[in-house]
Amino acid sequence: MFTPLNTVFPLRPARVHEVCGAGAFGFAAVVCARVQTDVLWIRETWLSERLNPTGLSAFFDPSHLLIAQTKEQTDSLAVAETALKDGAVSLVVLELTRPLNLREGRRLQLAAKAGAATGLCLIPEGMGSNAAETRWNATPIHESHPPPRGEDSTLMRWEIIKNKSGTLGVWDVRWDHTAHRLDVVSPVGERPGSSHAPG
Repeated sequence: MFTPLNTVFPLRPARVHEVCGAGAFGFAAVVCARVQTDVLWIRETWLSERLNPTGLSAFFDPSHLLIAQTKEQTDSLAVAETALKDGAVSLVVLELTRPLNLREGRRLQLAAKAGAATGLCLIPEGMGSNAAETRWNATPIHESHPPPRGEDSTLMRWEIIKNKSGTLGVWDVRWDHTAHRLDVVSPVGERPGSSHAPG
């Protein structure tokens, strides 16, 4: 049975969600593009990769990105909880480096509910929290043919692998930089064309 992407995306507000996989940063960038206010992105200072705000400019105005750098995950969780509960930003992105215990996961969910804010945790595969509202796996798809003219973003496969409401699904998607929207792309072998996810 086909599940439309718009039944589960955009992410349910006032909840904390998770994404893993090689395309997790791309997934997070699309989620950031959906919000109309500042976004808080929390990461630990020791991480070797740096977050470059201008690299996200194809998705949203990088001047709306606030970056919080913390010493360790305990500090990251404290910042995320405070920001979610405060509700001054509608989206908090949190890079996790170790599994959350149930208490930590529940605290984040309660904070998101209190502040009516959305949380997105970027996690290594196999490291999800039982408290997460949804968990996604995002991976790039290596295409045998180049994308259509004018489409320069990577084709991605988004799979929802956990959903407390029970709906699961898999979609091939591409971000349209020109139209500033997410397109659902027909899998290889199906009739060409795309349907637009709300964006």
